[in-house]
Amino acid sequence: MDYDIGGFYKDKVVFLTGATGFMGKVMIEKLLRSTDVKRIYAMVRSKRGHNLQERLQLWQKEEVFKVLLSSKPEALQRVQFIAGDCCEPDLGIREEDRRLLCAEVHIVIHGAATVRFDEALHKALAINTRATRLMLQLAKEMKHLESYLHISTAFSNCVISDIEERFYPEHLPCSADKVLALSEMVNSKVLDNMSAGLMGSFPNTYIFTKALAEDIVLKESGSLPVSICRPNMIMPADKEPIVGWIDNMYGPIAFAYGAARGVLRVVCVNIDVHCNFVPVDYASNLAIAIIWETSKRKSQCQSKEQPAIYAIGNASNPMTNSRFEDAMRNCRTQFPMPNMLWYPYVLNVTSMWTYYFLAFFLHSLPGYALDLVLRVVGRKPQFGKIYKKINDSMKLLQHFFHNTFRFDMKNTYRLRELMSPEDRITYNFDINSLDWDKYMNKSLRAMRFYVAKEVDTPESIAKGKKLMLRLVLFLVRCLLPDYLI
Repeated sequence: MDYDIGGFYKDKVVFLTGATGFMGKVMIEKLLRSTDVKRIYAMVRSKRGHNLQERLQLWQKEEVFKVLLSSKPEALQRVQFIAGDCCEPDLGIREEDRRLLCAEVHIVIHGAATVRFDEALHKALAINTRATRLMLQLAKEMKHLESYLHISTAFSNCVISDIEERFYPEHLPCSADKVLALSEMVNSKVLDNMSAGLMGSFPNTYIFTKALAEDIVLKESGSLPVSICRPNMIMPADKEPIVGWIDNMYGPIAFAYGAARGVLRVVCVNIDVHCNFVPVDYASNLAIAIIWETSKRKSQCQSKEQPAIYAIGNASNPMTNSRFEDAMRNCRTQFPMPNMLWYPYVLNVTSMWTYYFLAFFLHSLPGYALDLVLRVVGRKPQFGKIYKKINDSMKLLQHFFHNTFRFDMKNTYRLRELMSPEDRITYNFDINSLDWDKYMNKSLRAMRFYVAKEVDTPESIAKGKKLMLRLVLFLVRCLLPDYLI
């Protein structure tokens, strides 16, 4: 390569969607901290009563930007929010903002998506698929575009188990163009009722509409310098910007948090299946590197090729569900929560029928009892809703809890080889070198702080251990006859 990644981004203008999401914030932070990018236009939805500039100012207080602002206090001045909405015509972008983007932008990162597995089809289709078409149309008007990155998911083709870095239009029940045309002909209720027939073997609306989005990129990107990034399930940061940073309960962390609080007590998981995780900083670094190489392919007059696809997952360094369960048990022993509702244990079964049976006694009945107590003391009941959400999530995730997926990463490996030794360190995404046991220990400990909002101090941990001992003694008294105690 002619120059390093930092040199490529110098004085570039970036337009990014999904900026307020988990990975979006990490990408913005890394670009501002490691490059001299000129400006980042971030598309965000307008909120009634909240000025865009005021919302941007709130980022000054966010944990994710703490390291950045300590070294570059004015860094966020290079970020400008653009009002937009993936559900709206023309992405809801004002005409003057559209002209601004078309005149200035060099790099587009389309990461906005609804990641809810149970999202109504009409909404998932609008955000994940139709907005991809609209973004490509907007990019074709940009006078200085050098690179366009579409953030997809490694599971966009999970109807098969061995997934290569290529497009799979043959697995779609019908093309994206036909599904979008249908959505224009019928109302949202009718479209949602057709979900099962339209999705075929795809397990949920999120995966289906992300697969359709890739079909849009394949057929409508034309001569644009486009690439696709397929990250696995995004997990807390390994190192950057802060060890273990996470801003909400995502995927496995939600289950780990529920187990640590003593709320989640039974799951239906195949312990031998591989967990397909990737730390958010690895996914962000890969995306930043892909954009760099995509611009080089454009300059080498290779734009007529199909868009390149780069996947990242634990291909030769697998993390299994069994190891994840071990990590949760270590979390219980080493740094238990000081606000547990019950002793943290999780029963694992292999049948959903068994799960529902045990969940009734271990989830639903205790939940109803706790809600009754809350009503008596004048507080709003909550555990019935929590356990319904857990049961729904368990059902939605069965396809992933009981199937191992293998992801080809040849393009990703090749990209790393093209990088300089310095860039391989600065923009590290070598997932095969990650020590998963150490990583999970760091992530689950950080979960106490970022999700549970518990201070990570010896006093807090001692308090958690004391509470766990009291719960153990209570269980012993309940299970053993008085004369044995």
